[in-house]
Amino acid sequence: MNEEVTTEEKKWFATLLSYAKGSGGRLGASVVFSMISLVSGLVPYYCVYSILDKYMAGSCDRSMVLRYCLIAFIAYLVKVVCFGISTGISHYVAFNVLEGLRLKVADVFLKAPLGEVYSHSIGEIKGVIVDKIEDIEPPLAHVVPEGAGHILLPVVCFIALATLDIRVALAALLALPIGLVFMMLTFKLSGKNMTKYQEANANMSSMIVEYVEGIEVIKAFGKAGVSYEKFAGAIRNYRDFVIEWLESTWVTMKLAFAFMPATLLGVVPVSILLVRKGSMTISEMALAVMLAMSMVISMAKIEVFSNGLRQMQYTVLEIQKLLKIKSLPEPSVEKLPDGYTIEMKDVHFTYDDEEGEVLHGIDLTMKEGSFTALVGPSGGGKSTVAKLIARFWDVSGGSISIGGIDIKDMKVTTLADIVSFVTQDNFLFSRSIKENIRLGKPGATDEEVIQAAKAACCDEFIAKLPDGYDTSAGEAGKRLSGGERQRIAIARMMLKDAPIVILDEATAFTDPENETKLQESIANLTKGKTLLVIAHRLSTIKKADNIVVLNNGRIEARGPQEELMESCPLYRRMWQAHIGARNWAAGNAGQRQAKEA
Repeated sequence: MNEEVTTEEKKWFATLLSYAKGSGGRLGASVVFSMISLVSGLVPYYCVYSILDKYMAGSCDRSMVLRYCLIAFIAYLVKVVCFGISTGISHYVAFNVLEGLRLKVADVFLKAPLGEVYSHSIGEIKGVIVDKIEDIEPPLAHVVPEGAGHILLPVVCFIALATLDIRVALAALLALPIGLVFMMLTFKLSGKNMTKYQEANANMSSMIVEYVEGIEVIKAFGKAGVSYEKFAGAIRNYRDFVIEWLESTWVTMKLAFAFMPATLLGVVPVSILLVRKGSMTISEMALAVMLAMSMVISMAKIEVFSNGLRQMQYTVLEIQKLLKIKSLPEPSVEKLPDGYTIEMKDVHFTYDDEEGEVLHGIDLTMKEGSFTALVGPSGGGKSTVAKLIARFWDVSGGSISIGGIDIKDMKVTTLADIVSFVTQDNFLFSRSIKENIRLGKPGATDEEVIQAAKAACCDEFIAKLPDGYDTSAGEAGKRLSGGERQRIAIARMMLKDAPIVILDEATAFTDPENETKLQESIANLTKGKTLLVIAHRLSTIKKADNIVVLNNGRIEARGPQEELMESCPLYRRMWQAHIGARNWAAGNAGQRQAKEA
């Protein structure tokens, strides 16, 4: 296991570039231009040295000075242009990598079982997709190309110093070993805390998202103080940890920054001694000092860049863990269903081993074109059955087939095309109402969208919105009421026109005035389709071909309404409770009307 992690850590940069969508090779060109840019910056130093040398020798004239000034200016232009090209290419590659990573993470979550997705907090997912992936851009766009150039520059400077005098070249490296020791100590101390830092950051992000999303509930129940303290506590813990971490590395980090670029500590005194002995001229000493100063800039940059590179490595390895989330297995050779009859054979399912089994050997056949209803007490497993048919999870035991083909032998996209799923808690995207409905059929015309909206009783309330169908639904559809969101989701389902339709309390938030119309529209549009409805309002499913009573993860009874009323005590009690609640609501409404009159 350790060997595998070590290999992965060694290959982290190659893994990162694999998401560059074929543009990774351009990073090499960026590095080359960066190196040309930095080495070109040394040419003006040579020009200054040459002018000074000629001046000291008494052979300096105007044309010679102008010539060297022109060379220095051209070299500076090359430096600026090459640096611009380098950073332009590196940013192009960096943003391609960011796009590739974000699309890959989104694809992983799309193909993963919902349980795997729910095991990660919103703050953690947001932190990875938005923040951590974004944090890769600066080091990838700057550290890699510029860092390579700053590694080459000290080497070139050292060779140039060695050409002048090997003693000066060695003197430039006098403080380097001390700086390296302190840098390694900093990395060692820092490395121990990097994982804890990532965890603290993820926890803080989760608390922030939870606090903001739950602000309505917090205000409603007057728990602002407790919730705010939890939120503030996460931020304080993060602050305390970061301060403690920085304090632990402060001394070694500052000493590393002090000694690593201290080339002048050796170059200046050694150069002065050599000049006094006559082994070096004043102009050569000036060139040695300028080269040493160039090394100072590069050595300081290398320290900063090395830290950015390590941060990028930790981020990439963390993202890799997320990308390894187990996906729903897909067949190498897909089998297509022959019809749309749904059959569940001895289906068992467990969300969590600790919580135990939720479904215990479900056997159920829903014939093509039939209307099946699932009813029963809350927690009986109704929604779980529906979600297993849509393959949000894989069964723990048994099998589910559509048209005689196990759904595991179909591609996830194929199954998504033939199954429409509408729940009581529907999500709308922050885009126009029209586009939210069009998600059901991306190629639909505006007229088709409007027809679906009318069928779902949406047209009337949409017409009252500021921009009609072009009005934004707001973040998570919060500009609309629960009933309005539900009708938009039903319109989306109607537009999709899939052969299998699953409705999980799809009209739970719909007002009584529109419910009857909506039920009629759904009935008309689902004729000939395999329809599965989960309902607590039993009056809406009394005409179902087959009503299945689920209790504690088992089928207690099945059959049409009349048969269940005679043979199933649980269904009879549920029906009587439902009718009683309706009569109570109707009685209250009558009393209110009488009072108003």
